Amino acid sequence: MAKSSFHVVANPNGGWAVKRGNATRASKNFETKADAIVWGKKISKTDSAEIVIHDRDGTISSRYTFAPMAPPGRSHRK
Repeated sequence: MAKSSFHVVANPNGGWAVKRGNATRASKNFETKADAIVWGKKISKTDSAEIVIHDRDGTISSRYTFAPMAPPGRSHRK
């Protein structure tokens, strides 16, 4: 499991928000869930984090984990 997470959640004032796990305030707000997911996946990849996508009622609809990329190195070919 990733060490940090971001959550796409419904904003009580309308629209959708992306929050870091255990945060009380949103990192960023969006008009559509699709826009929130795109931005959430982008920052989750950057942080090698998990993104958890919630439905409007708060249930989890899906989650994705982005593992850290291996550092560039030598080829394993001989």
